[in-house]
Amino acid sequence: MLETDDAARDLAGFVLPETGALIETTDPLRPYILLDVEGAVVAPVEAFFAELQANSRPATTIRSYGMDLLRWWRFLSGWDVAWNRASRRDARDFARWMQIAPKASRVHWRHQASREGPPKALTRPSAGVPNPVTGRAAPGLLYSASTRVHCETVLRSFYDFHLEEGTGPITNPFPSARERRRLPAAAGRTTRQSAGGRYRPSLPQRLPRRLPDDCFNELFAALRYNRDRALLAFWVSNGARASELLTSRQRDPLPGEQLLGVIRKGTRAFQQLPSSPDAFVWLRLYQEEAWRAGAPRGGHQALWWTLRRPFRPLTYHAARAMLNRANALLGANWTLHDLRHTAAYRMARDPGLALTDVQWVLGHAHLSTTQIYLPAGRDEIIEAVRAHHQRQTRLAQVPAVPAAGYRAESLHDLFGGAR
Repeated sequence: MLETDDAARDLAGFVLPETGALIETTDPLRPYILLDVEGAVVAPVEAFFAELQANSRPATTIRSYGMDLLRWWRFLSGWDVAWNRASRRDARDFARWMQIAPKASRVHWRHQASREGPPKALTRPSAGVPNPVTGRAAPGLLYSASTRVHCETVLRSFYDFHLEEGTGPITNPFPSARERRRLPAAAGRTTRQSAGGRYRPSLPQRLPRRLPDDCFNELFAALRYNRDRALLAFWVSNGARASELLTSRQRDPLPGEQLLGVIRKGTRAFQQLPSSPDAFVWLRLYQEEAWRAGAPRGGHQALWWTLRRPFRPLTYHAARAMLNRANALLGANWTLHDLRHTAAYRMARDPGLALTDVQWVLGHAHLSTTQIYLPAGRDEIIEAVRAHHQRQTRLAQVPAVPAAGYRAESLHDLFGGAR
């Protein structure tokens, strides 16, 4: 039944209240907790986090889910709706609001504790404009389609969990997609349920972006420290995820065998990945410098450390800041995951390397995921089409050859008659 008893909401003028928070804890059984408006722990979310942890989801996944649940809790508090009283209308309005709502401006950490004047929010330069070096558009001011897809999936699974437990509303506010009726005669198909949710936006199919060789050389030359050069060399040679490479310990590199051990993101399993020889050269140069500076030394110690005292294990955000500093010098916006795409392209398009071997190195559960790196990349496609246009231009400049045939003088010599 349609809900029309309430007045229409002003979604365009709605401002998400900055209430509640997602807090990281030191308890391994509760890595994150969600606080409500009054600062109390939200019990339904805590139970959902426990279910995720029981399903072997890492703490990073719990944090990602928690950010979407925090946004939903703030939306409900803005309309004074309890989580277990949320209806289809609330979910529909939330999906509509995310399409038009600007993202909250994050305040820099240096200004969060400062009381001298209003805090300065981080700006997004040239939002939505393609970068001249990489061709990737900068993050826009609105929520991207991928963010809205992730949020819809999280909230739908959250309410599905409480439906199974019998602790939530009697219906899921975020429904599954409607059935699509297909023609059964042609291929023997019947009516089937569409995947995903009803309020789940469509995502455009995009090719994984990789660094061309000349761009990689420029990026490598823009790095200032041997640690950063070693990180870049490992990322583009063994295809490890950015966070996986940072899990290595000082006992994990085996230069003689060209292997580096990492902890896989999904399975949390230890895996040794073959890497390029030059990566181990840069690693050794970095280690000698770090040990002379006083960085902790030992097989059980972290492999990657900050460059300044007090020495701390290098985090993902610090590694991304390192890459952003190099991007600023080049005017680019490469990401850490582009380095993994680069390694995947180089391995998948090598005819001497089996695709199943590439799948094992990348840690893909399905071979179909590895196959996306078989087609040519964006830059290769562009160069191929440019070469096509150049060939067409050259063909157009060639003078036309006259049609073959006999001249009148030759016909007279052969058959006689008047000229």
